[in-house]
Amino acid sequence: MKNIFLLLFLGAFACVGQAQGEYALADASKMTISGSSTVHDWVVAANTVSATLTYDGTAPKQIDLEVAVADIISERGATMDKKMHDALKKEEHPKVTFKLTEVKDKSTLLGMLNIAGVEKTVEIPVSMNTVSEGLKISGEKKLILQDYGMEPPTAMFGQIIVGDEVTVIFDLIFSKQ
Repeated sequence: MKNIFLLLFLGAFACVGQAQGEYALADASKMTISGSSTVHDWVVAANTVSATLTYDGTAPKQIDLEVAVADIISERGATMDKKMHDALKKEEHPKVTFKLTEVKDKSTLLGMLNIAGVEKTVEIPVSMNTVSEGLKISGEKKLILQDYGMEPPTAMFGQIIVGDEVTVIFDLIFSKQ
């Protein structure tokens, strides 16, 4: 009987050990930022997102995410991109970063978000699901530009003004390394 219990215990421990590990962001991951202006709503894509995740089979233990500001691109052309990159202070702060500090109740990530050189603690509501690749984390977070020392961009001599609130929408798929 002791041997059977020991075998079951070791088997369970081996399964947990297999679930733990390092994961990297898969190419199928997506992140967009949407907002409004006095003329139209807009959406831009974060085209270069990199992240690593340490996962224990039940919840992330560590997430380090970086978004290259230069590769946040709109469909509206170079003028909008330049204004957006200037607002994000691309030259001084070429990356937006997020570092996980805590997982609350498996549906909220707590972490440090750094945008344009300003770092703040944020709570991000998420859904986490195991997928064939590993783990999918999806959600959205509303942010106020001025909270990060950013002035909403303007165009046409101030006639077009970007709204101060943006929404980051993400579907991040992490696969085992």
